[in-house]
Order: sequence, then C-alpha cells, then structure tokens
Amino acid sequence: MKLDRIVSNPNRMNGQPCIRNLRLTVRRVIELLATYPDREELRQEFPELEDEDIQQALIFAASYLEDRIVELPGHYETIA
Repeated sequence: MKLDRIVSNPNRMNGQPCIRNLRLTVRRVIELLATYPDREELRQEFPELEDEDIQQALIFAASYLEDRIVELPGHYETIA
C-alpha cells in the first residue's frame, strides 16, 4: 500500500511524519487511537482526521516494529 497521506517536512513539526499536511503526527494519531477507543468520539474531537489517515498511520507505525520474541514473566499478580 502506498502511504500517500504520510508526509515529512523538515520545516513542520520538526520533520516528524505527519498526516497529510496537518499538524497531527503519526505518533499522535496512534496515541489518539489508544485514548479514544470510540471512533465517533475521536471524529468529533478531530473532524479533519479521516479513516484512511488512521489506517495509514497504523501501517506506518507497524512497519517500524520488528518481529521478535519477547520473553514475558511466567506469572502475573492480580491487583485487587
């Protein structure tokens, strides 16, 4: 897939990858997805953000993650 909505301009947002030419970095979009699990609420707060923007931000972020095995602890404590 071509990531045509992700742009990087050294004169905008310190060159961080942004969505279109908005002042929304890919990192910020990922944070927003975690903060607003309800997409309708996200759309109300950020009406300029389109579904295709979100999809490309996720693909862009995933492309920087390595496939590797991370050893997790064998036991988990329950917090009551």
